[in-house]
Amino acid sequence: MKRTKNRVPTEFAAETRFAVNPVPAAPFRGTHETELERLKNRLLRELLASAPTPDLYAPLRRASNEAAALAWGTAFPLLVLPELLHEKAEVARRYTRKQASILKCKTPDMGRAA
Repeated sequence: MKRTKNRVPTEFAAETRFAVNPVPAAPFRGTHETELERLKNRLLRELLASAPTPDLYAPLRRASNEAAALAWGTAFPLLVLPELLHEKAEVARRYTRKQASILKCKTPDMGRAA
């Protein structure tokens, strides 16, 4: 088997540089951050005051944190947060009611099945 080596002449062009100006993913909103936190805390206090049982406290706090995180990614977080928190709180209430009904229906024999 004959092996031939072909040399390919290489020529390099002048180096090309690009001016890259990175654009932030979201505009700086430092003052909005504290306003959003204040609004979240105020809305959370109202939700906790209207909570029928302390069992809802943790799920409502989680819902408020999730709503604030999602609202922060929008163009107008202060406008979006109240409605988003309302929706998340309703989901948390439904989940808590469902878990309570499951625990109420649970029989002592269910623990031995596993």
